[in-house]
Amino acid sequence: MTTRTKKPAVGNGRAVEPDLDAAFERVMRLMRIPGTSGEEEEVARFVVDELRRAGAPATAVQFDDAHRRSPLQGSVGNLVFTLPGTLRGPRRLLMAHLDTVPLCVGCRPVRKKDVVVSDDPCTGLGADNRAGCAVLLTAALEILRRGLPHPPSTFLWAVQEEVGLHGSHYASLSKLGKPRLAFNWDGGPAEKLTIGATGAYRMTIEIKGLASHAGGAPEQGVSSIAIAGLAIADLQKHGWLGDVRKRGRHGTSNIGVIQGGAATNVVPDRVLMRAECRSHDSAFRKEILETFQTAFERAAGQVRSAAGATGEVRCQSQLDYDAFRLDAEEPCVLAAEAAVRAIGAEPMRAVTNGGLDANWLTARGIPTVTLGCGQQNVHTTSEQLDVPAFERACRIALRLATGSAG
Repeated sequence: MTTRTKKPAVGNGRAVEPDLDAAFERVMRLMRIPGTSGEEEEVARFVVDELRRAGAPATAVQFDDAHRRSPLQGSVGNLVFTLPGTLRGPRRLLMAHLDTVPLCVGCRPVRKKDVVVSDDPCTGLGADNRAGCAVLLTAALEILRRGLPHPPSTFLWAVQEEVGLHGSHYASLSKLGKPRLAFNWDGGPAEKLTIGATGAYRMTIEIKGLASHAGGAPEQGVSSIAIAGLAIADLQKHGWLGDVRKRGRHGTSNIGVIQGGAATNVVPDRVLMRAECRSHDSAFRKEILETFQTAFERAAGQVRSAAGATGEVRCQSQLDYDAFRLDAEEPCVLAAEAAVRAIGAEPMRAVTNGGLDANWLTARGIPTVTLGCGQQNVHTTSEQLDVPAFERACRIALRLATGSAG
């Protein structure tokens, strides 16, 4: 590997360049650490140890109690590192999430030319979002080790993003120091600025039928699987499942989990399903949700036993996160664009149909723009990390952390 010569890093408008070889080694180490949602303690400990070795005061590194307030619970809360400023200016928040999806447990990252992949074909890479963690950690370590001038800064490594953005939802805002500019690192090219994202409901659908012997007395039963099948077919036929487009409005829906039945000779009396619906339009998102509920209730009335018994349906839903769209002149967006241009790239604004920690931070009063750090094909075994894009993300983040651009 080629060793790069570090350029002067003095901040306050002049060139600021991180040690990119060290950053690469850091992300490779982070991707090897298991840490799915709710089990982020080991990767959080790695970040803490690196900060402390670089001279971070113990009082500046702390955890909040987000894991105790989230539905998932978990082993550890959000990790927060705060720095008082040596330059005047508004406090900046830099953040990324710690967790990966279960597919990435056991990853063995290996570099192949300009990309990193998992050497195990059965696992994902976990660059989502260990690359973001490394980008933040690199910026913090450069400031600590090289004494770079910087405005007041807060670094936030959030937990439980992959299962509903729980870390940002339940983050203790009092520990963040009232940031005025906020930047989140997640998937995509380093130059991409995500300024808006969709909102989502998560649904649990429980169907109760009536068990009976499937050979001796099938007519005495009420099949919960038959009810589920009728409802799903109805939603599919009328365009409410998958890519949903109605009257000029757009959303998505998915049934991702179906559990039910115990044996082929028993009419199944229970099915549990988990589903979601998304849209940037909150009213349309609610309409998709209500259409799901109606379809299952209608199907329950269509499956009857010989005695006239029917099944029952119970639908529970919760708002995972609401949609948001940042104003074109939002200060964090303009600062991020200036940092991208400072490294010689051209920023691209985007809106996503996925959820981001920025959804909840923005909803809680901290407008947050999301930048990419090189992840591709996330949540699959073909996931890759684009190394040049990751390096550009490290350069952008250090400029934002030091205030040397934007």
